[in-house]
Amino acid sequence: MTSPAGGGPRSYNFKIVLLGEGCVGKTSLVLRYVEDKFNDRHITTLQASFLTKRVNISGKRVNLAIWDTAGQERFHALGPIYYRESHGAVLVYDVTDEDSFQKVKNWVRELRRMLGNDICLVIAGNKIDLEKDRHVSLEEAEEYAKEVGAFHFETSAKQNKGVEELFLELSRRMLDTATTNDQQRINTLTRPNSRNLQIVDDQTPANPHKSSCCS
Repeated sequence: MTSPAGGGPRSYNFKIVLLGEGCVGKTSLVLRYVEDKFNDRHITTLQASFLTKRVNISGKRVNLAIWDTAGQERFHALGPIYYRESHGAVLVYDVTDEDSFQKVKNWVRELRRMLGNDICLVIAGNKIDLEKDRHVSLEEAEEYAKEVGAFHFETSAKQNKGVEELFLELSRRMLDTATTNDQQRINTLTRPNSRNLQIVDDQTPANPHKSSCCS
């Protein structure tokens, strides 16, 4: 997850996976975030595609590996291949499609079952540029996100609304988690433990009746 960078600021490497039904705009969100591009024509993702993005957060260098997965039903069984070892997930639904929101709930259950609370979740209600056709209320989505410990954002890849904020917040959450885990590991390594801590004087054998210090 982390690696030193030649004496410079530490570099954090995170894997993010995008999950959701087909046609909800997962690919459009990634392309808007990484390349600031939008294509009006629907782009069908076959299995998965991979993009990278480098950002700087509070003086820390963060490298994002973003996996955009296919939403078609026949590819669902491949999901675990792509979200395995992910640090964060963006669960995307279309605000004009109630069924796509219900499917997000299935993905959340799957991720929590497989990865527990180690993965940071963000739920994205996409296509708010189609507000007149909305079928998923903001209140309903935000209440659900709160229940499952996820952040919720409403986005429009077409109008470039909420996209940068979504990925920035997810990056911050992953960074906070990584920093906390690093500190916990340091505390564990440095915490005195009378049950397994041995202090040995190199000059004196631990047992004067034995000629070897190893047994």
